[in-house]
Amino acid sequence: MDSRVSSPKKQDKENFVGVNNKRLGVCGWLLFSLSFLLVIITFPISIWMCLKIIKEYERAVVFRLGRIQADKAKGPGLILVLPCIDVFVKVDLRTITCNIPPQEILTRDSVTTQVDGVVYYRVYSAVSAVANVNDVHQATFLLAQTTLRNVLGTQTLSQILAGREEIAHSIQTLLDDATDLWGIRVARVEIKDVRIPVQLQRSMAAEAEATREARAKVLAAEGEMNASKSLKSASMVLAESPIALQLRYLQTLSTVATEKNSTIVFPLPMNILEGIGGVSYDNHKKLPNKA
Repeated sequence: MDSRVSSPKKQDKENFVGVNNKRLGVCGWLLFSLSFLLVIITFPISIWMCLKIIKEYERAVVFRLGRIQADKAKGPGLILVLPCIDVFVKVDLRTITCNIPPQEILTRDSVTTQVDGVVYYRVYSAVSAVANVNDVHQATFLLAQTTLRNVLGTQTLSQILAGREEIAHSIQTLLDDATDLWGIRVARVEIKDVRIPVQLQRSMAAEAEATREARAKVLAAEGEMNASKSLKSASMVLAESPIALQLRYLQTLSTVATEKNSTIVFPLPMNILEGIGGVSYDNHKKLPNKA
């Protein structure tokens, strides 16, 4: 007894509608022979009806008496379709763009937003796209809308605004897994726009402005603190050498004079005045008033 158990995904693929490897049977072979005989009798007129051209980006899934003829689609190039018993369906393998209309979503922090996006996908298995789903493009479109709402409903507004790439990658993974049985491969998912109410936009703008003002005040306070420390260090250096303070006065005067000012206020140390007038401020005494 074989104890091996196949994976659930493989079992799902086997249970899905697909290629039927059973033979046509006696009746099927009889109809096949009659169809082939009809082609020979009406040759060469019938050859123009039996030969079909499949383009490079297309594949043809041929049904013979209602059964898929092979496990792989035919094309590109010329294919032979027998009259009365063969029916073929063309499948486009090019990348298809699916625009998701704006979806009204309630985020995890109870904010109502409208989000739209775009999905890029293509058919990699024409047989699965025809046999396993009625309308593969409509099914992918509806599944993309539902997945977008489900994924964004578990995120907060700040996460949606800041993590678009991660959310788009998560949506792409979910869509790719769900559409694998349909022969669809999702190439890319993008979130185009996130719309929020006007009142919420104003609140967010006011919050951002208040945050910037608070940050500016903190930076200004830090600058004043650093400047005060530098001034303290400079005052300690100037206190060690009085001549340096006088040179600083002269340098300040030179800087002010270059600005073409009409009035210059220049402070002079008292020791300079003592040297010029020969009068000491400390030794100065008031004269008594005469009667």
